[in-house]
Amino acid sequence: MFPTLETQRLVLREIKQEDAQGIFNCFSNRDVTRYYGQDTLESVEQAAKFVEFFSNLYTEKRGIRWGIEIKGSSGIIGTIGFNAWLPKHKRAEIGYEIHPDYWRNGYTTEAVTSVLSYGFEELDLTRIGAVVFIENEASNKLLTKIGFQQEGILRDYMYQDGQAHDTFVYSLLRS
Repeated sequence: MFPTLETQRLVLREIKQEDAQGIFNCFSNRDVTRYYGQDTLESVEQAAKFVEFFSNLYTEKRGIRWGIEIKGSSGIIGTIGFNAWLPKHKRAEIGYEIHPDYWRNGYTTEAVTSVLSYGFEELDLTRIGAVVFIENEASNKLLTKIGFQQEGILRDYMYQDGQAHDTFVYSLLRS
């Protein structure tokens, strides 16, 4: 059964096909995808494939992705979760995005904090990593504020719009 997480203002829940429009709203926005390492979506059908991908990720125990919903409203404003989940090695990488209409309200920090707790307490992770474009100042600031440590630079690690970009690699350890 897919876990639902609640914070003071948010519900982090399973992403369903009805959320394809919300996924499209995020991933069709250039401000969201410019530091994401993937092409901007051009159709709701592409977003529907994301929903399928997120579902398979969980079913195959390779990751888990929640839809971020503001309590009392319907529809998601973004997603958050773990990629590259390796239970045997007790590690995963966190990733997230929120539609720009909801930036600078503390929603991302609230969601990340909840997912980190879930990762350490329920998934028994000892290490949670993050890979972030060097130019993504907001995400770099958020991770260091929460306690992630920058471990180094991965050179030409992610491609965006056909161009290689360096990324910072971060980690947060349970200990």
